[in-house]
Amino acid sequence: MGDPGGIGAEIIIKALADSDLRQQASFIVFGFSEQMSYTADRLDADFLFFRDHHEDIRQYNHEITVLDYDEFSIPPSMPRGASKIGGAASMAFCEDAISAARRGIIDAMVTAPISKASWKLAGIRRFPGHTELLAKRCGAKNVAMMFVSPKLKVVLATIHESLFDIRNSFTIGRVFNPMDLADQALRDWFGIEHPRLGIAGLNPHAGEGGQFGDEEERIISPAILLANEAGINATGPLPGDTIFLKALDGEFDAVIAMYHDQGLIPVKLLGWRDAVNLTLGLPIIRTSPDHGTAFDIAAKDKADPSSMKAAIQLAINLARKKADKNTKTRK
Repeated sequence: MGDPGGIGAEIIIKALADSDLRQQASFIVFGFSEQMSYTADRLDADFLFFRDHHEDIRQYNHEITVLDYDEFSIPPSMPRGASKIGGAASMAFCEDAISAARRGIIDAMVTAPISKASWKLAGIRRFPGHTELLAKRCGAKNVAMMFVSPKLKVVLATIHESLFDIRNSFTIGRVFNPMDLADQALRDWFGIEHPRLGIAGLNPHAGEGGQFGDEEERIISPAILLANEAGINATGPLPGDTIFLKALDGEFDAVIAMYHDQGLIPVKLLGWRDAVNLTLGLPIIRTSPDHGTAFDIAAKDKADPSSMKAAIQLAINLARKKADKNTKTRK
């Protein structure tokens, strides 16, 4: 359900109001049943669910099950915004969902937005976001964030780091790993037999021969060479202000962006309503909407569920592909 002070409950209820989506899977919501009921009443939405306690999780025959966390004492109309209890609760939801996915109780995990400020208030400082938590809990050495939209696919080389801190951890491996993960994901998940990757530069004009920094020559180009030697079709480094135009023109199947906003700005500009975050490198399937908690519009019935619906649909599609692949492997 994400942070209970945000729009998680609202976008889940609005997304699952789509009967076509509901018919494709059974859904387990890790969250507060009272808040889900309260939000559904406020939205005048039909949201019938079976309630169980999160400690009793199992596979259910119900269309929608809400696993409740009544050890947290919060009002159903919880105040909007970051809070200590919101951080503790959203972490509990995440931990249990990850465990359920790893144990095979659920086939895929879709996360509503959490608040990093809430996690900090709750004393959770080790993980700056979902991706880092998932990597640790799943024992995944290399993970990457892929943003999937109808017009563009983007994978990030660095994630939740300040621009000034990137220079301290910017290595050939940090640039090669997302290329490797993206190439595999495009083959396995999206059916692209020979993926073409465009690699963005870090500096203006991709460094322009070292005039604006040497990271392109010292780090990015060697990473591309390493990828090419591994059979990955990677081209670059290309200037960040033109590489996305090339991708839109069909030259690349995905772009590897060097830092968070370099990749996210074009994705959200072109596909705000339909973009999905997919975590690569995990043994489980995890997707999420491409937006945050939206505290400013929480409880105002203004939240757009489009990205959540797209995240759920992608999770279903990938779960089916994984099941088909496992069936073929057993045969």
